[in-house]
Amino acid sequence: MDKAKKTRLEKQGWRIGSAEEFLGLSAAEAALIELKLALSDSLRRRRLASGMTQGELAKRLRSSQSRIAKMEASDPSVTMDLLVRAHLALGATPRDLAKTIEKASRAA
Repeated sequence: MDKAKKTRLEKQGWRIGSAEEFLGLSAAEAALIELKLALSDSLRRRRLASGMTQGELAKRLRSSQSRIAKMEASDPSVTMDLLVRAHLALGATPRDLAKTIEKASRAA
């Protein structure tokens, strides 16, 4: 949120905080959410960069297009191992995954 909008909302009586504060998450829970969001976003970017459709990735994973859409949207039903498997199916290396995890840890 930009500074002007934040100032305007605070003047109107709104309290600005983080999702972590609002939901009462522990640091570990917040870090896990950030990691899942980072992996989901990274998966979408990697798939688009490879020119692959969700349906094509689904066939490669023996899954469905709707499942890939859920993966890219960080749906709660998607497991971390499925996100990692999808990255690997797109040619990601363990080093690529480590970079994504590192970025997520800085955001948390």
